[in-house]
Amino acid sequence: MKPRLYLETTIPSYLVARRSRDLRLAANQETTQEWWDTQRQNYELFVSQFVRAEAEHGDPKAAAERLALLDGIAILPELEAADRLASEIVTAGLIPPQAAVDASHIAIATTCGMDYLLTWNCRHIHNVTIIRQVERLCGRLGYTCPIICTPDDLLES
Repeated sequence: MKPRLYLETTIPSYLVARRSRDLRLAANQETTQEWWDTQRQNYELFVSQFVRAEAEHGDPKAAAERLALLDGIAILPELEAADRLASEIVTAGLIPPQAAVDASHIAIATTCGMDYLLTWNCRHIHNVTIIRQVERLCGRLGYTCPIICTPDDLLES
C-alpha cells in the first residue's frame, strides 16, 4: 500500500509557474518538477477543496494549468473534525487568523489520516518553529499529524 500524501497548493503552483530569477525559488521549482516526474507515482495523492479553490486564483492560463495537474487526484472531504482542528490551531496562535486556510490544510491532512503533507509554504505550514507544536496539539486531540515536508525532503529519503 502506497503512503497517502496531501498536496498543498504550492506544489501545483511551483510546477506551472514561470521559472523564477530568484535562485532559491528556481531551485525549489526544479526540485518540485523532479519530485513530480520521478517520485509522485510512489504515493497515493490527495488534495482538498481548499487546494482546488486556491489553484483557481490568479492568471487564468496558470490557473487552468494548475487545475489540469490536479485532475484525477482524489479530493478529501471537509470533515467537521477538520474544521474544529483548524480552529484549534488558529486559537492556539500557531497560525495567524489571516492564514486560517493554511491551518485547514494541516487539519484536513491530519483528520483524513495522511502520511505526508507536501508543501513549499514554509511560513505557516513547513515552519520548524511551529511543526512540533502542531504535532503536540494534534496528539492531545487524538490525531497523528502527517509528516510535513517539502519535495526536497522526499527526494533525499
